[in-house]
Amino acid sequence: MLSVREMIPIKRSERPVPPIMPVIAANHASAELQHAEALIRQALRKITTIATLPQVVARIVQVVEDPFSTARQLKDVIASDPALATRVLKVANSAFYGLPGHVNSIDRAVVILGFGEVKNIAVASTLNTLFDGTVLGGPFTARDLWRHCVAVAVAASELAKQARRPPAEAFLAGLLHDLGLLIHLQVHPQKLEAVCRTVHDQLVHGAQAVNFCATERKLIGVDHEALGQALAKHWRLPETLQQAIAFHHHPKSELSGSREMIALVYVADTLVCHGPGFNLTACTQHLDPAEMMHAGLDEEKLNTVSVVLPALIDGAAAIFD
Repeated sequence: MLSVREMIPIKRSERPVPPIMPVIAANHASAELQHAEALIRQALRKITTIATLPQVVARIVQVVEDPFSTARQLKDVIASDPALATRVLKVANSAFYGLPGHVNSIDRAVVILGFGEVKNIAVASTLNTLFDGTVLGGPFTARDLWRHCVAVAVAASELAKQARRPPAEAFLAGLLHDLGLLIHLQVHPQKLEAVCRTVHDQLVHGAQAVNFCATERKLIGVDHEALGQALAKHWRLPETLQQAIAFHHHPKSELSGSREMIALVYVADTLVCHGPGFNLTACTQHLDPAEMMHAGLDEEKLNTVSVVLPALIDGAAAIFD
């Protein structure tokens, strides 16, 4: 099996080139930012099915984020939605988790899986229904995008284990990283198709791949990172998740306490996009040593994950698809 270095060149850090005319560049950037913010506000007003999290899922997120919550409280919230309760038990008993014995109650599932994993199942069960067979562009559909999100979630979780970071939090950050594309799909479907078609055609037939986010900003006026962050904030998701969504393609732009999680999602997305399936959003990314360091990873840990990742992604796809 090829090593990570052979599969994906590890890019050495480059010194950024300062703008030739910084004042003009700053004014231009300010105008673009104002235009993007206006587009975000318009998009959030237009979305329908994803405007709010289902009440039970929002309540689960609230309970899990409260350090004083109890397993009983979480169990009661899940039990209030029979369909979700059934889903939690089904996933808990799947080969993906490989738990010893049969989990036959929500109480036991909460205790064995933990708060974070139960929250992930609830969010995944909700998002799963939003990605249908709608064409994205090129050969890809929204269903391919969902499988990509699940794959990045699995990769981020496994990388987090290697880096001794919370895997459940990394899984959710990976699952939600392309949340902004859902907004594009509802509000700008034809423009999103043009973006995907442009990037795919250039990737297949062009001399050099083009950046997905730059193409979004050119054809739509705003990219999926900014839209995803806005929706995550609207959903009142934790700040760490908002930041991971906002900077997963541009981790160097954010220097906050969320830097580790952003770097984990960046590396996970890069690994997945250099494999089969939907690969347009990160096809120009490389494994940056600085991001690997921020994520608590090295080449040996990446190789360890790359060996087990295909089987884990297949297992997750089977239960979350």
